[in-house]
Amino acid sequence: MSSGASSVVQAGQEAISIEIQGLERLRDRLDSNFEKAVRLILDTRGRVIVTGIGKSGLVGRKIAATLASTGTPAIFLHPVEAMHGDLGMVMAGDVIIAISNSGETAELNALLPAFRERKIPVIVFTGNQDSSLARAGTCVVDTGVDREACSLGLAPTASTTAALAAGDALAVVLLKLRHFSEKDFRRNHPLGTLGERLKVSVRQVMLTGSSVPVVRAGSPMGEVIEEIDRKRLGAALVLDREEMLTGIVTDGDLRRAMLRYPDLRKLPVENIMTKNPKSVMPDAMAADALAIMENHLITVLPVVGARGRLEGIVHLHDLLGKGQFKFIV
Repeated sequence: MSSGASSVVQAGQEAISIEIQGLERLRDRLDSNFEKAVRLILDTRGRVIVTGIGKSGLVGRKIAATLASTGTPAIFLHPVEAMHGDLGMVMAGDVIIAISNSGETAELNALLPAFRERKIPVIVFTGNQDSSLARAGTCVVDTGVDREACSLGLAPTASTTAALAAGDALAVVLLKLRHFSEKDFRRNHPLGTLGERLKVSVRQVMLTGSSVPVVRAGSPMGEVIEEIDRKRLGAALVLDREEMLTGIVTDGDLRRAMLRYPDLRKLPVENIMTKNPKSVMPDAMAADALAIMENHLITVLPVVGARGRLEGIVHLHDLLGKGQFKFIV
């Protein structure tokens, strides 16, 4: 091996060694706060809502996916989208996992009053025990590291590895305490791998019939709100007389409308709905539906046939692992 190649390998080894040191620090500092986090999740009647932004957000998405696939219902909530209506996904009985190495992420800390108001416990993953986020947390898991693997000390590397490992540790402990079996795991992965799940058609995973939240054009918003509440998908689809999709009303639309209209319930749905919403064909791949949701930062997607008639609806939870796929045979 040339001296140049040797130095490159050594630099890579050093980076990995720094990350290992960060994991060892995390392991040695796990304490009663970690146990409290586990108990909070075990005792919850709702879901785990994982939130973070930037690199912490990417780690949070993976933690949410791991929890969901191992028996703990979980979703990821983007802090910015939360401030623009997606807070409607957070309900009493849920538990928050908030991830920020500094603990001073403005977009994340801005959500804390809303969590407090709803009396939702917050599990904090942070490297700063004196931060605003840590002080507001119900329990704080110390994911701090002595240094990043980045030679500049700027790029989140060892710290994000530690946060990811803390999430994996939670998922594994919860799996054991729930007595989650290999059979249960396969039920959440009906085609054998997470990637294979998204190779089925939308038709195989979409909700249909009475499970779809539907209102008619011209309906008063009072009826729309009741339908959204009944079906619990965070949205209602608006159809015309020919069963053609003409619009959608989401939780976010409701919140924005409440600020503009003092007597929202009497307004016709057309005043509030988003016209010509994004949709997907029933024979498209589930992966295509997920891509549309991610590109447009939405959580529900109407399913329409070739002539524009509504056939169903697909929710992000169904694509990312909440519950089971409902295959049509």
